Amino acid sequence: MFQIIPRGWAVQHPEIPLAFGPGVVYTEGMSSYAVVVLVYFGVIVLISLFTRRLAGRSAADFLIAGRNLGTLVCAVVVAAEWLGGMSTIGVSEKAFSTGTLQPALYNIATAAGMVIIGFTVARHYREKHIHTVSEMLEVLFGAQARRVSAIAFLIAYVTLSYVQLQTCASIISPLFDIGWLSAVLISAAIITVYMYVGGMHAIALVGVIHVIVMFVSIGLALVFGLTRIGGLGELQGQFNPFAGNLGYAFSLLLGGILGGMAGQASIQPIFAARNPEVAKRAALVSALIIAPFGIVVGLLGLIGRSGVFFDPAGVSNAKMILPRLFTTPELIPPALGGLAMAGILAAVLSTVGPVNFALVTIATKDIYQGILRRGAGDREILRTARRLVILVSIVTIPLAAFMKGAILDAAYVSYAIRAIGAIVILLGIYARGWVDEFSVKLAFIGGTAAVFVCLIAGRMGWFEVDKTYGAVIFAVLFLIIGRLRRH
Repeated sequence: MFQIIPRGWAVQHPEIPLAFGPGVVYTEGMSSYAVVVLVYFGVIVLISLFTRRLAGRSAADFLIAGRNLGTLVCAVVVAAEWLGGMSTIGVSEKAFSTGTLQPALYNIATAAGMVIIGFTVARHYREKHIHTVSEMLEVLFGAQARRVSAIAFLIAYVTLSYVQLQTCASIISPLFDIGWLSAVLISAAIITVYMYVGGMHAIALVGVIHVIVMFVSIGLALVFGLTRIGGLGELQGQFNPFAGNLGYAFSLLLGGILGGMAGQASIQPIFAARNPEVAKRAALVSALIIAPFGIVVGLLGLIGRSGVFFDPAGVSNAKMILPRLFTTPELIPPALGGLAMAGILAAVLSTVGPVNFALVTIATKDIYQGILRRGAGDREILRTARRLVILVSIVTIPLAAFMKGAILDAAYVSYAIRAIGAIVILLGIYARGWVDEFSVKLAFIGGTAAVFVCLIAGRMGWFEVDKTYGAVIFAVLFLIIGRLRRH
């Protein structure tokens, strides 16, 4: 995963901070790219301080912003959660490696999923005055369904949280000439500070800023890149996202559509919407923000593969293709390259914060209050939530530091588990009586187990079944078994 660059290379190219991956950087002093990113970090932390007063009044204020988000802010915060490490580092990594725009299906599927959410479950989520997806399952099926699903979602979000932290550290490490572990610790510290201080208010305000910065900066980088290579016609690659591995393409679609429907991080802003109508509109508007971004980032991955600006064979860590592009002066001037680097960081932080906060909310409401302390009062819940912000960082830091694997692939462990929740919730709302609490428990246990069986089998070379397919097939199978048991 790490790439060591000879010192002579850096001497010949002092203007480039070697943003190839979490390895050793030999440039002297702080580059202009690093300065821009450092300033951005500072702004984010300062902004979070202004939300402290709003977040400290009650558990609802801290976890769901007092249920007072309007349509546009709610939509942008939903989109910000999706436009993170997978939509930047993950999509560009896969586009660069495969030479296709197929990875952009991640964003397209997610956007489609948000449209479906808008027309189906968004209103129901907001009407129930709940904090988590598992609470919705308790409303539909009972307390046992909530408990089992909460444990499954906790596993899903621990996985997603450490993957997102890795994407943040992979930018910080080369840019500031620090080791991988130090980059993980710094990234975790910044995210923890603004979550602890401002809660959902900070997540919302910072998310709006992240989305603006990432669209402006990364959009400019694409314009520069296409202009300097002579347009889309000069790119070598397959632009049809369904060309090639159709099984992988449909797994992206299935995971994106179903994963969002029961995704705590992307649904939490909908819980915080001002009313059910705002929740519905916000879900629909978010799709218009999410879909184009994957295409932009996928095209940048193909630009990196083109060989116009550097030899793609020299990039041993495909995760770092965007930083490599943005620190190439032949493609984009250093000042704008620094802004583009800040755009990547904005994208990553826009997801890491909400994902970690979703994990905090699940642990607080579903595990602590739902299982351990059902009679806990509001002030106790608020104190617990703040403490869990710190605990989540302590748990995810070693995972981010030492676990390895493709970002998009690891993230789909989370999506596969959440797909189980989506199926169950849709049945609970629109086919009430078809499933019961026992069937839901079976679906979560069997479907979650199938995810890890598929993962281990693939790693060991025994057989290849996509994690999302495994989760969905076994969840449906166990729902059918549960129904047959009742008759």
